[in-house]
Formats: sequence, C-alpha cells, structure tokens
Amino acid sequence: MARRTTAWIVILACIIGLPSFVNAKEGRGNGIASLEEWQNTIIDLAERVKPSVVNIFPASEKPHPTGRPNETPHETPRGKFPEVPPGSGSGVIIDKSGYIVTNNHVVGDAEEIEVRLSDKKKYKGKIVGRDSDTDLALVKIEATEDLPSVLIGDSSKVKVGQWVIAVGNPFGLDRTVTLGVISGLGRENVNLSRYEDFIQTDASINPGNSGGPLFNLRGEVIGINTAIINFAQGIGFAIPSNMVQAVTTQLKIKGKVSRGWLGVGIQLLTPELALKFGVNEGEGVLINEVFEGDPAHKAGMLPGDIILKVDDKRVDTPNTLARLIAGFVPGNRTNIEVMREGKKKILVIELAEKRDAAAPVSLPKRPENYWGFNIQDITPEIAERFKIKTDKGVIITQVENGSPAESEGLKEGDLIKEINKVEINDSEDFKNIIEKASKTDTLLLRASRDNRAFYVLLKPKGK
Repeated sequence: MARRTTAWIVILACIIGLPSFVNAKEGRGNGIASLEEWQNTIIDLAERVKPSVVNIFPASEKPHPTGRPNETPHETPRGKFPEVPPGSGSGVIIDKSGYIVTNNHVVGDAEEIEVRLSDKKKYKGKIVGRDSDTDLALVKIEATEDLPSVLIGDSSKVKVGQWVIAVGNPFGLDRTVTLGVISGLGRENVNLSRYEDFIQTDASINPGNSGGPLFNLRGEVIGINTAIINFAQGIGFAIPSNMVQAVTTQLKIKGKVSRGWLGVGIQLLTPELALKFGVNEGEGVLINEVFEGDPAHKAGMLPGDIILKVDDKRVDTPNTLARLIAGFVPGNRTNIEVMREGKKKILVIELAEKRDAAAPVSLPKRPENYWGFNIQDITPEIAERFKIKTDKGVIITQVENGSPAESEGLKEGDLIKEINKVEINDSEDFKNIIEKASKTDTLLLRASRDNRAFYVLLKPKGK
C-alpha cells in the first residue's frame, strides 16, 4: 500500500511539474500547495460520498466473528477472489427515500437483507428486483428521515485516464476509499454476466467491494464495482452507470427488466466470412437466421445480412449487438443499418419483448460424399430424431476425420439450408449446386444445429 501511495505522489508531482515541486522544498514554489489542493479535493469528495455507501448482509446470518465479509465474489476466466465465507458486500443509496443499488450476486436468493449505514444504524432491506443478466439488484429500506444519497452520472462521458474513487467494505473494513483512473471502456467477454460493457479501473476493488460505487470527481456514481482479476494488480471492473440507471428504473417500476427482441441468430464475422460477404474484418455482425413472425422478419431482414449499426451505434461483435438491442424497451422502434449484397440498407424495426444432444442416425445406404461429409434427404424419422422443424434441406449423416468439414466444426445431424446463398430443398438441389462449383472454390454453407443457424466457410485441403 505504501508503494502504491508513493507511486501516486510521484505521478502527481510529474503532472504538476517537477521543478515546482523541487522549488517548493526551498520555499520558492507552489508545488506543495498544488499537491495539497489536489489532496483536499479527494478528501472532500470522500467525506461527501462515504455516508451513501452501505454494508449488506443476509438478514438470516450474523457477521463473521473476524469482521471479514461473507461475500462469494465473481470469478473471471483467469482467476477468482481469495476464499472468504459466503454472503456480504456493498451498496450505494441512490434515492433519499431508501433505494439502494448493489450486485445481484451480493443479495443472491435472499428475500430480505440487513443494511448497515455509516452511522451504524441497521435496517431490514427488501429486494425490489434483481437482474442476473447484468448482475444488478435494487433494494429498499424504510427510514423515518431522508437518507444520504448520491446522483447517478452519465457513463457515456467517461474517458480513459480520468480520476475515480471506489468506495466499499473490503474484508470488513467499512467505507474504504481507493483512488485510481479509468483504464479502459467497453470491456466484453469477461464472462461475468450476459450483457457486458464494463468500465475497467485500477482503483483497488477487493472482496466486499462488490456492489459499491465508483465515483467521478464530481461525486457522481459512474459505475457499480463488480469484480477483479485476482492475480493481476489494478484490473477491476464496474457496470457503467447508464446501464445501472436503465435497469434500476425498470426494477423500481415493475420489479423486473423487459428487454428488446429482434428475432435473429447471429455470429461473429471471421476474416474468411468477412471476405466472402464483402466487408472488412470486425465490421458488423452476421445474421445466420431470421425467425419467422419476429420483428426482424416483419421488417424484411434476411439471413446473410450484416448488421453494421443500431441507431448510429457501431456494431462489431455479437455481444455488442445483443446488449444494444436488449437496452431497448419492447415496442420501441430502432433504425438498423445492414449490408446486403454489397449495398447498405436501413431497416426500421419495432422490437418485441425478449423471450427467454442429438441422437445418432444410421448412415444412408447410398451416401453422397462431398467435402468430407455425407448427406441425405430429410425423412420423417430423421426429422423426429433431430427435432427438425422443416422438410427443406439435407442432413449431414457423417463427417470424415481430417476433412474440411470437420475442421470447420460440422457434425452429424447438422442441417444444410443453403450453399453459396442458394436455398437447398433436397439432395438434388445439393448435387446441382455442388456440380456447378469448381473443386477449388470455397463453399459458403448456411447450416442449422438444434434449430440454431450458423454460417461455415469450407476450403479445399491445401488452401
């Protein structure tokens, strides 16, 4: 901790100007005065926001005798927090009437929790609503007086490098304040929740901090601290305040979150698929299925379309698209820009509300072997075994070891629906299209597994 403090002093001295810092020691500069001014800013901020931070315990459990929290923190693919007994964390009061935001994993399945304020008062907290998809929960306590609360800021204005403080109760040390900067924005694939858009910070976050606030220098909450990578120093993650605001508003009104639904299957554009569809790598998300009767289908979206933007917000990963669509309230209309056959097109779509191993089949007597896999027509028996809901297409009955089909992940039971963007009704269509394709051509297949479509690009061996 001493090393970390010394490091910040050195950094601040460099920011202010080393010559001034040296001259101040000799009574000829204002470096110390500048440092003290900065220090007083942090002190005033900490004193102002600490009363809004609360400690959360399950109502049925008593505090651990060591004073350590009982939180079971989130794990990342790279590690987990040190072992501590299960159950507590932090929260922040966002309304003087007693509404508190915390992490869903802090409250768990509890119906009531114990909330402790900075003045040591204890309250029974009721769970207003929880949302596991974002790892957020809203708690309400009843008090006879107005409670100390803070404002939720605008996380869209957060910049990498800006100063922040994290406040929480790590290891039972009430209202601990740590100082740091924003290290990164829009972090996905941390595998903590379904919809991820994390703020990364080097302000220390430890077990017991989960559910606590991340503040900007104005004292506004710009994130809810959620997790760290345990073997790396200074890598913590917070849920951005705009997502917190959207989720808690719905939880407060109806106790649950309703999300927009487009009605498509999506996949990442690999470099090979991007080249085949005529877009740049990382430009958009590939639509591999459009569900009949759903909003995308009604608006004219087609398999093979590349979604580039949602209401002028760039889409570059499936996670980004899923999060943007989920951020809309059902019934909202959105403009979605797609690339189709090399041309851009705007679709206006009214979103609906989000809805929340195959048995082996015997080989056909006369299999047709192409590109390392065998196919046959769909029979009633095959449709029943693989739960196929269509009679169009051909079924893969065998995949050869070491073949292009195996290397791209095709499996027995996969349904081939298109080849090179041409619809396949049966094995005759399949043969005709294959015969027209050169032996050196790549094949773009649209297949389906467990009624979920996906694209695969097959290359001959050696290419």
